[in-house]
Amino acid sequence: MMANRRLVNALVLALLYWRRRQGRTRRMWVNKYVKLRESLGEFHRLVGELRLNDGEDFREYFRLSRCQFDDLLHRIGPRLTKTNTRFRKCIGPAERLAICLRYLATGDSYHSLSYRFRVGWTTVGMIVPEVCKAIWEGLVAEFMPVPKEEDWWEMARQFHTHCDFPNCVGAIDGKHVRIVAPPRSGSLYYNYKGTFSIVLLALVDVNLCFRIIDVGAYGRGSDGGTLRDSAFGQALQAGTLELPPDAAIPGAEELGPLPFTIVGDEAFPLRRNLMRPYPGRNLPRRRRLFNYRLSRARMVVENAFGVLAARFRMYHRVMGQHPQNVEVCVKATCVLHNLLRRDAPPRTSRSPSTDAPVAPATSSLTLASVTRQGANNATVEAVRVREAYTAYFSSEAGSVGWEAAVP
Repeated sequence: MMANRRLVNALVLALLYWRRRQGRTRRMWVNKYVKLRESLGEFHRLVGELRLNDGEDFREYFRLSRCQFDDLLHRIGPRLTKTNTRFRKCIGPAERLAICLRYLATGDSYHSLSYRFRVGWTTVGMIVPEVCKAIWEGLVAEFMPVPKEEDWWEMARQFHTHCDFPNCVGAIDGKHVRIVAPPRSGSLYYNYKGTFSIVLLALVDVNLCFRIIDVGAYGRGSDGGTLRDSAFGQALQAGTLELPPDAAIPGAEELGPLPFTIVGDEAFPLRRNLMRPYPGRNLPRRRRLFNYRLSRARMVVENAFGVLAARFRMYHRVMGQHPQNVEVCVKATCVLHNLLRRDAPPRTSRSPSTDAPVAPATSSLTLASVTRQGANNATVEAVRVREAYTAYFSSEAGSVGWEAAVP
C-alpha cells in the first residue's frame, strides 16, 4: 500500500514538472554577441586585416608568420575539422587555431578570449586543449624526435665549438609552470617558491631547441627527483639513450676515452653521463674553471626557457586549467618553439675551438664493480669522470685565452 502511494506521488510530481517545462519558453538559443561572430569577431575582422599588412603585425599577434600559420593549419587542419549541424554552424579549423595561438601568446582568460572572438567561454575551454594536443601530435615527429646516435654526435660537436665543452650532448634543467592548485591536491603542487606548479624538465641543445622534454611532474619535487622519475631519467640510468661510445678528447688522449655527458646545476646528481658543478665557495682554481665552463655550457637551457616564456606569455600567468590541460599547452609551446627556432639564423661561434671528438673507443673509466662513497653520494666512476674533465680544462690543451683572467 505504501509502495503504491509513493509511486502515485512520484507520477504526480513528474506530471507537474512536465507541465511547468511546457509553459517555459527558452530565453535565447545563442547569446546575441555570439550571433555576430562572423561579422564582428576578432578572427573575421582583425586577423583578416593583419594578413594584408607587411607580416610583422601578424607575427606579433600569433608568434607565427603567415606562411608558418598556413603551414601549421595544413598539418593539423584535418584534426580540427568539425561537422555543421541543423542548429548551428561549426567553428572552422583556422579560427580554432587562431583562438589557441592567441591564448598561448597572451595567457588571457577564457572569458576574455570568448568576448573578443565572440564564442562561448566553455567553447574556448574545449578548443584550447584540443588544438594544443593536435599541434603536439602533428609536429613532434618532425621537430622533436628522440635523438639517435648521429644526433648526439652533432650536438656534442656544437657544444665543443660554441661552449668549449667537449663530449657534451645537452644541458638540462627544470622550469616551474604556475597553476591554480587543483581541489583536494594538498601540497603536491606546492613548490619551494611558494606557488603551485607543474614541472617542465627539458634537455636543450646549443641552438636553444628542446630535444627531450618531460611535463607534468608535481611542483613539490626537486629537479633531481623529477629526472629520476621521468622516462628520460630512467633511460639515462639504464644506458638506453643510444649515446655515442666513449671518445677521447682531441689534445688530451692521455686522459683516455671519456663518456658523453649532460650538464646540469646543483639540483641534479653527479653521474657518469651527468655532470654537476663542484659544491662550495672556496674552491681551488682548477675546480672554479670547471664550474665556469660547465655554467657556460648550461646557459643554453636557461636561455631557451627565457625565449620560450618571452614568446608565449602564458608562462607569465597563473594558469587556471586542469593540470592535464596545462601539460598539453606546455608541450604545444615547446614544439612550436622548435618550429620557430628552425627558421632562426644559425648561431655563430664565440671561440676558435673547432675540434670534434675523435672516433669512438672503449672506455677505460668503466669499473668492474661500481662502489659508492656514501648513501647519497655519486659513484666513484662519476667522480673520476668529473676530475678528468677538470684536468682537461686546466691543461694547456683545454684552456682558452680569455680564461686567463679567471682568478
